[in-house]
Amino acid sequence: MDKIKRNVLLNPGPATTTDTVKMAQVVPDICPREKEFAGLMKGLRSDLLRVVHAPEEEYTSVLFCGSGTINIDICINSLVPEGKKILVVNNGAYNSRAVEVCEMYHIPHINLKFSVYEQPNLEEVENTLLKNPDVAVVYCCHHETGTGVLNPIREIGALAHKYGAIFVSDTTSTLGMIPLDVVKDNVDFCMASAQKGLMAMAGLSFIIGKKSIIEASKNYPTRSYYCNLYLQYEYFEKTGEMHFTPPVQTIYATIQALKEYFAEGEEAKFARHRRVYEAIHNGLEELGFKTIIPREIESGLVVSVLYPTDSNWSFEKVHDYCYERGFTIYPGKISTTNTFRLCSLGAIDVSDIRNFFVVLKDALNEYDIKIASNKK
Repeated sequence: MDKIKRNVLLNPGPATTTDTVKMAQVVPDICPREKEFAGLMKGLRSDLLRVVHAPEEEYTSVLFCGSGTINIDICINSLVPEGKKILVVNNGAYNSRAVEVCEMYHIPHINLKFSVYEQPNLEEVENTLLKNPDVAVVYCCHHETGTGVLNPIREIGALAHKYGAIFVSDTTSTLGMIPLDVVKDNVDFCMASAQKGLMAMAGLSFIIGKKSIIEASKNYPTRSYYCNLYLQYEYFEKTGEMHFTPPVQTIYATIQALKEYFAEGEEAKFARHRRVYEAIHNGLEELGFKTIIPREIESGLVVSVLYPTDSNWSFEKVHDYCYERGFTIYPGKISTTNTFRLCSLGAIDVSDIRNFFVVLKDALNEYDIKIASNKK
């Protein structure tokens, strides 16, 4: 078999994968209703709990076929009781997506908005909870991937619990890349998809949450059939299978990715992502680029970079130049400011970042783009 071309993806997912994860998808055909395959999913679900240090007697993981957005849909439509509200602590595009889900399902909600450039104000969060005793769910994205802001979920979760609400956090772009302990971080439900921190393939998403709350949700309003948390959980409990057809090959890839995750070790993996992030900042500073989010509130996973002021700058041209040479950069997601993003996800290391900046520098020279005026 020909060697697989290696691309370095500096987008916020899907991430660069190892060849062993790619090749794990090449398996004999199997019906996903076989006991053998159910056994594989049982082990996978247990391993996912290990990643977030969730005690198996209290938490479970529920698998779904879809992108990370399906998890947002499922948690919101499944976990809000009749006559109650959800509070969305919103400082970016992915918290805004949760608000859109609330609107689509006509679920009573509070959209507590903050600047996309800052962490939420905890005093305002507490005041909102104090004034709204009917809030049953507090929701906040751990890491606003559109900007790189890391939100204080431990503190927000503590406030949710103080006022009798459960806490749901979208951890799609942090799980497996920075420390996350659902007990210590006061998280009742978290979520992710296989193609980001686990460095597997797109198509498999999962929710990790408290069994007791999922079981209670059986009596909540049924707002969806396919995207119903209790229905999927119940089917797993009864049969060991997904209710509907699972992404078979992606599951094999995810099992291999988890083997590699535990072999590398979480602390070593976290440290690798951190040094890649530092290398990104160093390379940007050397070229004179400005970043938009203060380092002290960045996640260490995404860097939002301001466009240069030079009229020759074209993100599309620079993107295409880098892409043709094996590097992918990604547009920003801030509606009021022109940015692009460089991310430290995936099976990459500092040497990849050094090679990228050689290519980026060549692109700037190719298109006569001057960025010295942007230098701090």
